[in-house]
Amino acid sequence: MTTTLKQRLHADLTAAIKGRDELRSATLRLTLTAITKEEVAGKQARELSDDEVVKVIAREEKKRREAAEAFELGGRKASAERELAEGEVLQAYLPKQLDDAELSGIVAAAIKESGAEGPRAMGAVMKIVGPKVSGLAEGGRVAAEVKKQLLG
Repeated sequence: MTTTLKQRLHADLTAAIKGRDELRSATLRLTLTAITKEEVAGKQARELSDDEVVKVIAREEKKRREAAEAFELGGRKASAERELAEGEVLQAYLPKQLDDAELSGIVAAAIKESGAEGPRAMGAVMKIVGPKVSGLAEGGRVAAEVKKQLLG
């Protein structure tokens, strides 16, 4: 029997608590809470698939990154470092992100496939690229690359 990502998070939380790893246990608790909140949202409670759990973890990691930037701008270095450390804990549960060259290649292939030209074709290209890079690259990064290649 294979363990789901959610089960792995629970097991890692238990290990972190036993090991008195405060950072890891706090981060995993917050993430599991976000997953549970997502499961009970809507009209009917449901169990999230691993892909949906990865999306929740990615969203939580992005929140940590943005909070760290805000703390850094506000001069709160200790808080920024804490947020970055929490983000690193979450990154261990996410698939490896595409590097710039890989993303550029996928976008170029999608532009060629769609025959798109100019900035108005961005939506058509994003429809092709989106499913291919889901979970592997952040949406803003993908959009910036598509725009760069369509305008360039």
